[in-house]
Amino acid sequence: MNSDPRQELQRLREQTEAQAAALEGDLRSLFEASRSSNADDEHDPEGSTIAFERAQLSAVLDAARRRLAELDAALRRVDDGSYGRCERCSRPIPAERLAARPSARTCVACASRR
Repeated sequence: MNSDPRQELQRLREQTEAQAAALEGDLRSLFEASRSSNADDEHDPEGSTIAFERAQLSAVLDAARRRLAELDAALRRVDDGSYGRCERCSRPIPAERLAARPSARTCVACASRR
């Protein structure tokens, strides 16, 4: 992570937001395509593939939305001065952990106790 956590978190947020928007578009297209076809998921040989793809896209979109929420929370912590401090023990979160997971709320020791 660069020396300005706000800038890096904002960059990651914009990237994740673009990914979520693309996934929403893909999911919308998939719903429209399956609605306009006469495919019966249960009896159509391709039906299970359509259902699987829809479930997979939904899961990836949910993960992107969760990541956005985590990044927004991290940005709020930057604003209130608590970014980089463990929520449980108040010790500093190591730079290596923040580089690997910029939205981390806890140090490794506290995270492993969950």
